[in-house]
Amino acid sequence: MKNTWTISMILFTCSLLLYASVESKSLDPYKVLGVEKDASSRQIQKAFHKLSLQYHPDKNKNKGAQEKFEEINNAYEILSDEEKRKNYDMYGDARGNPGFDGGDGGTRGGHTYFRSGGGPGHGGGFTFSPDEWQTMGGQSGGSKSYSFSFGGSGGDSPFGFDVGDVFSNFFGGGGGSQFGGFGGGARAGPGGSPKNMVSINSQLYKKEVTEKGVTWLLLSYTPSMKGTQHFESIIEEIGNSLKGALEVGSVNCEVESSFCKEIGIRPKNKPRVYIYSYKSIEIGSLIEYTGDGTLKDLKSFVQDHLPKFSKRVTLTELETKFNTIESLPKLILLSTKKDTPVIWRALSGMFRKRFIFYDTQVKDVSDPLVEKLGVDKLPAVIGLLSNGEMKVLKSGIHVKDMKSTIKELGLLFDGFEKKNKKLGSNSDNEGIPLLRATNFELICGEKTPVCVIGVFKSAKGREKLHKILSSVSQKSLLRRQNPASGPRDSVSYALLDASNQSSFLYAFDKSGFKSSDMLLVAYKSRKSKFSAFTGDVTFEEVERFVGSVLNGDVQFSKTRQKPTLK
Repeated sequence: MKNTWTISMILFTCSLLLYASVESKSLDPYKVLGVEKDASSRQIQKAFHKLSLQYHPDKNKNKGAQEKFEEINNAYEILSDEEKRKNYDMYGDARGNPGFDGGDGGTRGGHTYFRSGGGPGHGGGFTFSPDEWQTMGGQSGGSKSYSFSFGGSGGDSPFGFDVGDVFSNFFGGGGGSQFGGFGGGARAGPGGSPKNMVSINSQLYKKEVTEKGVTWLLLSYTPSMKGTQHFESIIEEIGNSLKGALEVGSVNCEVESSFCKEIGIRPKNKPRVYIYSYKSIEIGSLIEYTGDGTLKDLKSFVQDHLPKFSKRVTLTELETKFNTIESLPKLILLSTKKDTPVIWRALSGMFRKRFIFYDTQVKDVSDPLVEKLGVDKLPAVIGLLSNGEMKVLKSGIHVKDMKSTIKELGLLFDGFEKKNKKLGSNSDNEGIPLLRATNFELICGEKTPVCVIGVFKSAKGREKLHKILSSVSQKSLLRRQNPASGPRDSVSYALLDASNQSSFLYAFDKSGFKSSDMLLVAYKSRKSKFSAFTGDVTFEEVERFVGSVLNGDVQFSKTRQKPTLK
């Protein structure tokens, strides 16, 4: 009996020591952050950011800074979570258990619970729960149960707090970010796994990461590693700020051991961060981040490794691009930005195999080239089909958020690509370009001896002329051609939409050929002469006319004036 009493007293003494330990560590989170109990989420965030920067171990080497840093993070973990804050306000415990909070005691129904940290899904803690200790007295004359839990709510964090919270909201939270404001960041799910980071395995890696032209930021880790939550937090922040241009994911190398070994991302004694980048080559590459682990440094690393498939050109260089026909259609961004915008870089990666990308800085819509292109608002995207035909795809682009804007422009690009493919399918060979001001010099300028222009007024007429001229252009119709240069050096072919370019035809005839639905104009720019065919437009007649032009068998007349295009 004596031994039983002795053991009971020892256990009771230990419980009092543990009680005192918990009491000394249980601090009021409102007091820790220096905010009132009715403080708004924004006020709590601002207080947390200020204090966490002040006491961060990397910045503050003073004695006690580490402990203060832990207190700040524990306090923020409670007050930044709506449910935990509500539980704390009601019970003095973030998990909804009535208990000690350093102020009101927390006793209910003859049972007292003292709890600090721990809980399901939180590593590093343990619970001490003596069963039905007999006490001397008590409010109800019954038994009391004491539960003690120590360790962290920080999952993988070695300190028992969420180190990653230090880096949340550095992009704004109220409009301070160049990308817009964001909230408190993604909260961790069960077991500390972040909700907004995709869990990557070998199948997803091949399907989502390496095949879609999207930049990925990847974290490789094992659950027991120190510093994992730090990188999770800043990666999620960057992912939120660049949503649409960047995807974020994590690889648990304890679970995906063979996969991590296969692609060379197995962490040793700390987490490793990689970017799957399409910076300048069509095939993506996995590049490890070796910086100092700060949000600013990692963000700079990410932005540097976003795709760079869009060629930055001057206005003078841009004009030559309009006059160059290439196999792929072109997309050109006109904006007032000094550097290539992030959105355009992201799109250039996604569509890198389908379009040729350019971008240029313009002052405003009064620029002569911008006016010539028919752009009334900036920024604007110009599309050039592979035959030289130009279209303003979108002007006055308003970025609501990066993800939706990328999606919207992507749909426009898909439609433009379909149009380009349809254009190619309408002929057995290459397309016949549509004449515009931007490509006139290339196709029908003074360097071209003869330019044969098919003029149409309807979609049906355009299709017919396109088919005929595509076939005729492949034939050798010049009897006395220079052996060193094929017939393509002697003649070029183009289409002209008379409904949009009616003034162009008045340079040849004062009537503007109004009575003709389809006609051909052979134009010699260097000599300012022309010859027109207004007869029945068939393959045989067009072939005969072009052959006669090239052989000098038709009469050319002087143009009334220099033809101009819109």
